[in-house]
Order: sequence, then structure tokens, then C-alpha cells
Amino acid sequence: MSYPLFFHEEKLVASTQIRLQEDTARHIVQVLRMQAGGKLQLTDGLGNIAEVSIVAAEKKKCEVEIDTVTHRTPRSSKLHLGIAFTKSAGRNEWLLEKATELGVSSIIPIITTRTEKEKIRYDRWRSILIAALIQSQQVHLPALAMATTIDGILQRFNGVEQKIIGHCIDSEPRTPLSVMMKPKSETIVLIGPEGDFTRQEVMLCQEQGFVGVEMGRQRLRTETAAMTVCAYFNLINYEA
Repeated sequence: MSYPLFFHEEKLVASTQIRLQEDTARHIVQVLRMQAGGKLQLTDGLGNIAEVSIVAAEKKKCEVEIDTVTHRTPRSSKLHLGIAFTKSAGRNEWLLEKATELGVSSIIPIITTRTEKEKIRYDRWRSILIAALIQSQQVHLPALAMATTIDGILQRFNGVEQKIIGHCIDSEPRTPLSVMMKPKSETIVLIGPEGDFTRQEVMLCQEQGFVGVEMGRQRLRTETAAMTVCAYFNLINYEA
């Protein structure tokens, strides 16, 4: 039987009792109307999943006993999404939700020459990642990095096997995504702002081993390009 899944920030240890956060408790008791003796699951977003039993259920309080804890190993291939977010808070939040559903390992906001000056609300964004994690029944929460420059990206991901940059500059070489992206490889993908990367930024990345890709004849919005990459990566790395 599959029990309802919730996120719990603290360490999960078998045979211990814990009090759940108030918003989680409220949903369990007031929305799902679960009572003492009921079963549910908790994840810490680090791959651990606990099966627990409710021992106390009140209006704003829910205490559970952890029966068992198991660890699920992440899939062998990881996707790191480096992206220059737009000014649209709604579009950015939609991107975060869908990228999480598609199983990205990390999300890195990139500061580029043409990046819009959107304020990054890390607490809210992390809440969106957690909600998407639970909705998609996963147990590995994507890491949300601090914003960095392209130079920072190049230093941090220098050793990654597969390095890809999406751009629309006709004078610079591009390979179709379906040809370039290979399965079973740790991958870093860079998606530029609405005005695209500059030619100098693309050339800098190419000098560090990044390969330019195209995703069709249409010109895609930033979040659409990101979802194209995430969906294709998820498809070719599907592990039954």
C-alpha cells in the first residue's frame, strides 16, 4: 500500500518519535482527516524515506513514530541546470516546479550580460521545489545554488563529463540536442536569458569544453528551452 508522502527537514531515525511542522500537521489532520494509528511516509529530500505511524493527532499538532527508514540511491546520471532567470516571477516558479518533477539534480541561477535583474527569493523557491518533490513522489530534492557568473559555472563544473550550452547564434556551431545529448552521463546544461547569451559568452564556454545545441527551428522562451532539455534528459535516462 502507498501511504501519503510528506517532507520533513530533520534527520529520520527509526524507533523515534517526532513532531511534524505545523503546516504539515494541519494538512494531515484537517485536510486528510487522519487519526492516531494512521500510516504515512516522510522524506528528508536526501534520499531517505520513512514509514511512520501517527501517535497523536490534534488540530495543529501531529506526532509520529518512525517505524522504518530506507535509503533510495539517486539515478546514476545527474542533470545540472544552469539558467538565467527572467523578470517574470510566475514563469520562474513554473520552471522550478517542472524541473523538479523531471528530476534535475541541481539548479544554478546564472548571471549573464543580459540577465534580467529578478530578485531570487530562495526561501519561496525552495518551498516550490519541496512541493513539486512531494507531488511527483520523489525523495531527492534538487540543490538550489546561489546565483553565479559563467566563470563560476565553468570552475564548478569543469570535471563534468557532458557540457552543453543552448544558444541561437547562427555564427557559432550548434548540434541538434537529440544528437549531442548522450544517456548515462553527468550533464551540465546552460540556458541563456531572453536576449540569449552573447557571442563572447558562448565562445568562452566552448573554450572550456561546452558544445552548442539547438532544439528545433522555433525560437524558444528561456523556460521552454529548459524544459525541453530536462524532458529529453529524463526520457533517455529512464531506468525501469
